[in-house]
Amino acid sequence: MLRILLAALALTFAALTAGAQEVVAPNPDIEATIQGQFDAFRAGDVAEAWTYASPNIQGLFRTEENFARMVEQGYPMVWAPGEVDFIDLQSLGGLLVQRVQVIDAQGNAHYLGYAMVETDAGWRINGVQVLRAPDLGV
Repeated sequence: MLRILLAALALTFAALTAGAQEVVAPNPDIEATIQGQFDAFRAGDVAEAWTYASPNIQGLFRTEENFARMVEQGYPMVWAPGEVDFIDLQSLGGLLVQRVQVIDAQGNAHYLGYAMVETDAGWRINGVQVLRAPDLGV
């Protein structure tokens, strides 16, 4: 079940990001939402981390426990993040995606795309995709 949900999220995210992309001005509220979830996971506060998930994600996973299991198994760098850096905010066919670099406990860099949605309660995370590392020129 978990693999099916992760695959569905990845396919949805990939379909939405297939369009033209444009870097837009940073949004401190989006960054605060993502940072808040990282801080909650660092503190072991799954209930707090759950509050940053969009209604769509909450509907998919139904419980905090299911959500926690998915993050721990599918996104260990989010479950136990080291250093977090916000790269840029992109508009992809109307979808806002915040790119984030996370350095895990072993010193490995991971690049994530956070699909964001604005709700009555503020910005919420509507999906996360592991991205290919950027090409580095010499």
